[in-house]
Amino acid sequence: MLGTIEEIIDNSVVINLGIDISKQPNLVGLHVIFEDGGPRKIIAEIASVNKTQMKANLVGEIRDNVFAPGSNIKPKFSSTIRLIKLDELELLFGKQELAFGYTNFGTSNVYEGYKINVGMNDFFNKHFSIIGVSGSGKSSTVSSLVQKLYTKTVKPPLNSALFFFDAYGEYANAFEGIHLQNPNVIYKAYTTNVNDQKDELLRIPPWLLDVDDLALLLDVNSPSQLPIIQKALNLVAILTGNSENVIRRKNDIIARALQDILLSGKDSTKIRDQVVGVLTKFNTETLNLNSKIVQPGYVRTLKQCLFIDKTGKMQEMELVVEFVNGYILDDQVEIPESELNRYYSLADLELAMEFSLVNEGVLKSDKVYDTANVLNVRLHSLATGENKNFFTYPDYITKEQYVESLIMDKQSHRRAQIINFNINYVDDRIAKAMTKILSRMLFLKAASLKPRGSRAFHIIMEEAHRYVQQDSDIEVLGYNIFERIAKEGRKYGVFLGLITQRPEELSSTCVSQCANFIILRTIHPNDLQYVKDMVPNITQEIVLQLKNLKPGNCIAFGSAFKVPTSLYVDPPNPKPLSSDVDLESVWYQETPVSSAEAAVMRSVSAGNVQDIMNQQISINNEQPVLAGTPQSVGNRFIQDFPALDQTNNTQ
Repeated sequence: MLGTIEEIIDNSVVINLGIDISKQPNLVGLHVIFEDGGPRKIIAEIASVNKTQMKANLVGEIRDNVFAPGSNIKPKFSSTIRLIKLDELELLFGKQELAFGYTNFGTSNVYEGYKINVGMNDFFNKHFSIIGVSGSGKSSTVSSLVQKLYTKTVKPPLNSALFFFDAYGEYANAFEGIHLQNPNVIYKAYTTNVNDQKDELLRIPPWLLDVDDLALLLDVNSPSQLPIIQKALNLVAILTGNSENVIRRKNDIIARALQDILLSGKDSTKIRDQVVGVLTKFNTETLNLNSKIVQPGYVRTLKQCLFIDKTGKMQEMELVVEFVNGYILDDQVEIPESELNRYYSLADLELAMEFSLVNEGVLKSDKVYDTANVLNVRLHSLATGENKNFFTYPDYITKEQYVESLIMDKQSHRRAQIINFNINYVDDRIAKAMTKILSRMLFLKAASLKPRGSRAFHIIMEEAHRYVQQDSDIEVLGYNIFERIAKEGRKYGVFLGLITQRPEELSSTCVSQCANFIILRTIHPNDLQYVKDMVPNITQEIVLQLKNLKPGNCIAFGSAFKVPTSLYVDPPNPKPLSSDVDLESVWYQETPVSSAEAAVMRSVSAGNVQDIMNQQISINNEQPVLAGTPQSVGNRFIQDFPALDQTNNTQ
């Protein structure tokens, strides 16, 4: 027996040692059993040891050969205390044989050589977080888990779909060759680098963007701006159509806008300018500035009738109003769905947005127009800037077809299991909008499936604190898509995987809905406190351990882990491109100078600035990844425990 119970305080048990601790291996982290002859065995983890006493924290109990976590039951002071045995250890950490439905996460840091095998359903059917400072091994941990999931399990989950939002383009190196280990596993990559010829450019068809999507793209900050976006979406299919019914409806819309301007009561010059402005951009073959207004004895164009005389009056105002009213329909024209143009560009949407401002009558108020016009300015920047490439799509496609196309591999015509969105080449604002739009599409797709939950989508976000934040979406849209997925996604089969070095900056709602956590080295006091406050069942001892973990080492806990588990994650092979720059290689290694660099050097020597400006230099910034070998961090063997236990019983 190890000793006797001296004191029980809350969840901790103080044990007076009955063995010579100097002759034993380090016991901290091992588990002890309290037995009193009854049907249950109470289990505790050794937290600290000195020469005379040991402190252990209660973690659960074993009854009928089943382990139940929790510390409601306290041991009796008369209990026999011993170290855990192998068959009991399997109840806490699982068996060593990798069975169907299980995947290996790594190796125990406490029980050397003991494999930590975790149930796929226990871990992946809930939201999870992977937390750690930069350099602690988050990307390597994720890569290792995914590689094992598809190449080291009894039966890989080929119907799965893991969507990675790769903030730095790290994961391609880890996953693009995974089919070489398992030809049934398909990796598919999208890029935001318009010059990349290898991967498919990430594109979102503009006609699939609804009010909420455009609100995210245009940084809408007030719910009052949403009706203008909705109006633009309603108009764009009409303004870009050309059937007879569409033209009649278009004339009606334009005429009503002109009528508002003509009857606004403003001075004639401003009315004329606004009418000319509207008809310059929005017109049809029958209603435009050159439309003929026929009167007995003469024919004039609409533009001519807008003439302002010397007194500042528009003499033909009544005639123009009457002409415009002739295009206003008493009954709304019903346009068949087949005649509406559903295939439009951002430029078309911009035109519709501008017209929606006119159609809403905002020209009557300069203040309202200035506020609403911000949307049009932002849309114009999107439609004409570099980001327009991501919202240009070659062919018409429905939203359901688009979501399926994200998963479908064009070469094999099979579904991909790993879909990687490399968003490294766009700024955070557009990257956040794109992640929300795509995640919302996946959520809505899953929510529409019958039967419910018949497919599963995992949305895994690197640097999640940049995208999963407590934004103003709730005030503007009424919801934040990531928080909605966090609260509702599990019943539809949509799960979040949040990878972050700053958990404090994450949406607290999303973190609170995570059921599993893998926490690597974390040192920032605010992050440590946040983890302690937000993560269930975490003790102060665990928080202190997080500050000193080596790269690749972590503490895992949650619904997939019966007790907090300290483990070492095996290095992935190949690794993601997440290693730090090797300055010795950069600073001291002699490398051949490229012809482009040599030309620049010659130009610098000659002082020829123009030559320097004309040079286009291509420098490969990719640093070599130093190969590492896994090191065992444990120092105790499970096979030593029976001997130790026998020694204890004799003392």
